Amino acid sequence: MANWFEQAYRFLTHLNMEQIELLLEKYSALGPIPGIALPAVEAFLPFLPLFIIVAGNASAYGLWLGFFYSWIGSALGSSLVFLLARRFGGRFSRYLSNKYPKAQRFFSWIERRGFTPLFVLYCLPFTPSFFVSIASGVSTVPKRIFFSAVVLGKAVMVFMMSFIGHDWQGFVSNPWRIAFVAAGLVLLWYVGKRVEKRYQIS
Repeated sequence: MANWFEQAYRFLTHLNMEQIELLLEKYSALGPIPGIALPAVEAFLPFLPLFIIVAGNASAYGLWLGFFYSWIGSALGSSLVFLLARRFGGRFSRYLSNKYPKAQRFFSWIERRGFTPLFVLYCLPFTPSFFVSIASGVSTVPKRIFFSAVVLGKAVMVFMMSFIGHDWQGFVSNPWRIAFVAAGLVLLWYVGKRVEKRYQIS
């Protein structure tokens, strides 16, 4: 059993676009379910390569359908993590407060500011969204605020990933696109790291 888990872990952590496309093709009879399920699972297993999953969806289903399936799956997964943390959050709250001294400041921040910080964090591809979902769940932020932020924030992040993944060859043949996207990613990475450093959530 341990060997099976080790093999599964190795496979999941080394996924590439070709493997994603083959997987989606193999289970194409299930329609959009695989394309939604993969990013939903990533919300629970943050070591999975979300960009590769989203790019694979965009390549297999097309830009718009791939984006839609990835968006639904990612937002659904994060929402489920939030609901589980809200239901069983007492232990998580104590654990996070002990491990991350500034975690309570983060809880207070999202409770006080509400929609805006959550929306921004979910827009950033380098933010540890698993932590953000748990932290939101153990806080007192209203469910409607969280769901609005995660749905809209994930839409921005997933579309950017889908756009790159759908036409990656176009980015190779047009270097200015690479420079433009790279600048955007660096900016998002910088903002995300500033937030993480301030609240020690990485």
